[in-house]
Amino acid sequence: MIEGAFSFLLAAVATFFVCLIGEPLLKWFMRLIGFYAIVEEGTCHVYVLFGHVIAVLREPGLYFLWLRMGPLALIVNYFGKRYVLDTRLDQRYLRSLPVNSEEGAPMGIGVWYEMSVREPVAYLFQNADPPGSLAANVSSATVRTLSNMPLADMLQTRRAMSGAVRAEVSPRSNEWGYRLGSIYIRKVHFRDDVMIKQIEEKVVNRLRQVTAAIRQDGANQVNIITSTAERQAAIEFGKANALRPKIVGAALNEICADPDVANALFEILEIERILEGKTRITLLPPGNGLLKDLVAARSA
Repeated sequence: MIEGAFSFLLAAVATFFVCLIGEPLLKWFMRLIGFYAIVEEGTCHVYVLFGHVIAVLREPGLYFLWLRMGPLALIVNYFGKRYVLDTRLDQRYLRSLPVNSEEGAPMGIGVWYEMSVREPVAYLFQNADPPGSLAANVSSATVRTLSNMPLADMLQTRRAMSGAVRAEVSPRSNEWGYRLGSIYIRKVHFRDDVMIKQIEEKVVNRLRQVTAAIRQDGANQVNIITSTAERQAAIEFGKANALRPKIVGAALNEICADPDVANALFEILEIERILEGKTRITLLPPGNGLLKDLVAARSA
């Protein structure tokens, strides 16, 4: 039992180390002799032997090179070369390309563009530096296409500008194995600091003028509304003052038609006036001669 358990443990350890070390070594040796190759997603393999391209693997997956190349697969890794290219979509941004407008204003153009490898063989052998050449081509096409444009069009028509640059760059990029994607004029700005300050001052002054005009227009509207309201109120008050004597006179005519009512009314009004006033009143009983004495004393 102990010898069987020991044998089993020894076999398990040996199997573990064989799988850990032997399996990668076996795969490495099979790849070394060109038995198979694995193409990952977004990559492309190009095999070159004695200056000739013998195989291009574009699609991801497992490839048996002996079925593709025949006996050359055995020596391609020794006497040839394998190029692994990244075919995924790439993006770049060129900042502040110098362009002059039709009015002579120094402008800066920011260009954003996409590209990917379309023809791996042309990408490898048609140009020594395809990414740098494409960036230089986009830069020169932007300067050549957008120079001497009216400043208003340069600031407003970015879609048309992007299309013009793309039409200029696409033929040459196809020759270098690139597939050019979208090109977008992302930023248009002034490059002269003095001009920027002058434009800022003009904009600030214009905003001040517009603000003052809006305030003055509001004050004028308020004055117009106030004067109109005051005029209408004065007209209505004038009409009311004109109608008051007529109404009062008509009422007095009706009251004076009856002498008793008129006398009672005037007495009531006189009493109300006396009560509303601040004059001191002294009441004397009838038949008293004090009033005569006072009048006589005042005359004396």
